[in-house]
Amino acid sequence: MFKKSKLKWVGIAVISLTYTACKTPAIVEKTANTALPASFNNSQDTTNMAAMKWKEFFTDSNLTSLIDMALQNNQELNITLQEIQVAQNEVRARKGEYLPFVGLRAGAGVDKVARYTNIGAMEATTDIKPEKEMPEPLPDFMVGAYATWELDIWHKLHNAKRAALSRYLSSVEGKNFMITNLISEIANSYFELLALDNQLAIVRQNIEIQNNALKIVKLQKEAAKVTELAVRRFQAQVLNTQSLQYDLQQRITETENRINFLVGRYPQPIQRNNQAFDNLIPQTIQAGIPAQLLSNRPDIKQAELELVAAKLDVKVAKAMFYPSLGISAGIGYQAFNPSFLLKPESLLYTLAGDLAAPLVNRNAIKSVYNSANAKQIQAVYNYERTILNANIEVINQLAKINNLGKFYDLKSQEVEALNQSIDISNILFTSARADYMEVLLTQRDALESRFDLVETKMQQLNAMVNIYRALGGGWNQ
Repeated sequence: MFKKSKLKWVGIAVISLTYTACKTPAIVEKTANTALPASFNNSQDTTNMAAMKWKEFFTDSNLTSLIDMALQNNQELNITLQEIQVAQNEVRARKGEYLPFVGLRAGAGVDKVARYTNIGAMEATTDIKPEKEMPEPLPDFMVGAYATWELDIWHKLHNAKRAALSRYLSSVEGKNFMITNLISEIANSYFELLALDNQLAIVRQNIEIQNNALKIVKLQKEAAKVTELAVRRFQAQVLNTQSLQYDLQQRITETENRINFLVGRYPQPIQRNNQAFDNLIPQTIQAGIPAQLLSNRPDIKQAELELVAAKLDVKVAKAMFYPSLGISAGIGYQAFNPSFLLKPESLLYTLAGDLAAPLVNRNAIKSVYNSANAKQIQAVYNYERTILNANIEVINQLAKINNLGKFYDLKSQEVEALNQSIDISNILFTSARADYMEVLLTQRDALESRFDLVETKMQQLNAMVNIYRALGGGWNQ
């Protein structure tokens, strides 16, 4: 009867614990909006250049060699790879938490009980035969195994492992996103370097043209056809153009070293074919449809996995309100004499279970729960923002490619017209039918327009690289 009553009260206590602990505070939930426009430019063509591997997209052997080197040596990328290892170890740690912990234990000690203590007094007053007395001091030898196990009845530990796995996969996508950015940064810097080489070549050509014009002006001054002012103006124009080459040389050095830093090596010349710049033609853009961004862009997949992990964190925090059930066990041998250690009488074992749940002062658990939910909502907004940003990046680059194409065509016509104007102005000036200022202005305008043409060509190539990155290309090797 007593046992039945005892079990009854234990059952009531368990039910009370469960009911009280399972009362969780209400939270506000938010679902991510992943709706995207149907198309970029009213086209439903799903052919997407992001599917191309970067070695197919970039055909310059010098550029692909630099990218290969960067993927091996770039320090920031290697730091990220170590972060992936950390995340992978976190998954292993979380997985181990919901498995039993088993260990071995061995020990030895000695114990001398004081005479005027309860145990010492009992031993002194107990009538024990001399041959049955315990040794003093009392040795103690023990060897055994023990195990502890928390039963994951609410999937708290399992969800924590799944959250760690999502963060591991998120770190992998973060690495992929870094690879796309690294490749695009090297390619953009490489094309900038080619453009600077061409601008430097243009400057040197103009210096030669202007020096020839200066010689003509000096001869005309000797013939009293022009004044010293014309000579000085032409000379100033030559000096101004000569000064431009040193600014360009500095920019070339800085661009080379930016590439060297990205590939993880000390400053050295960058191998390149600057003659090929004029022959580089932007590729035909195949952007596919916006929905493909969800699977192509690593940063979108990273944000999605972070959202999955945040939702699991909420479940883990919610499970902290529920009772936890733990089991502990041990088995081994213990004796005061090593010769008795392996005898059956020295065998000991223990088995216990415990049920615990928070009842009073649950503020810490509530705070963790509310914080986990706030981070989940934050992850939703971040996911939506990443999708929005990806779509806008593509739209901007598509518009830029279109506008740069039209700008380049007009600028090419301007350069052609100004190049012809240089010859015409020189002929008119020689025959005294044009003022020297017309020659100077024509030469200056021609130089600026050729600079602008090279700059536009570089921007076209950069836009091609950027649309490839914006569509999610480059990481799939």
